[in-house]
Amino acid sequence: MQNLENCPGIKVGGYNVNNIRYADDTVLIAENKDDLQKLLNIVEEESRKKGLELNSKKTEVMVISRKQEPPKCDIFINDAKLKRQDKFKYLGTIITSDGRNNNEIAARIAHAKTSFQKMRAVLTNKHISIQTRKRVLQFYIEPILLYGCEAWTISKQMEAKLEATEMWFRRRML
Repeated sequence: MQNLENCPGIKVGGYNVNNIRYADDTVLIAENKDDLQKLLNIVEEESRKKGLELNSKKTEVMVISRKQEPPKCDIFINDAKLKRQDKFKYLGTIITSDGRNNNEIAARIAHAKTSFQKMRAVLTNKHISIQTRKRVLQFYIEPILLYGCEAWTISKQMEAKLEATEMWFRRRML
């Protein structure tokens, strides 16, 4: 999508970013409604040239804003108004319209605890050395808990929940 290179987006590390693509998933990023509509129009036009059609039923809009009432943002594909979402999952990570990570961290904690329970026979087995069990925790459970953490903005409350989860694991291992 060469035509997107010169379109506005957001600045990340001094670079203009207006789209993120992985396999057949694409995220368009803009600072305002008009720029987003322009990006979408370009993607729709370029797709049509290649014989592809954007599905308005599978295309959604999310406005990320810390304001109590996010701004109105009606975006269209061929006169079809796109559905607006407050949260969605992208590449296994929950993205929310308030830009916070509370839902994602809660989901990570739940997933890690479920995985811990599945490995309980190993992680709580006193016949296996504590060092080995710690390594299983470190290499099997912690990556599940911390998946995507490099992009999190963590409040003190969420940090406390993560620390409590770590203690929950360790108490059960002893």
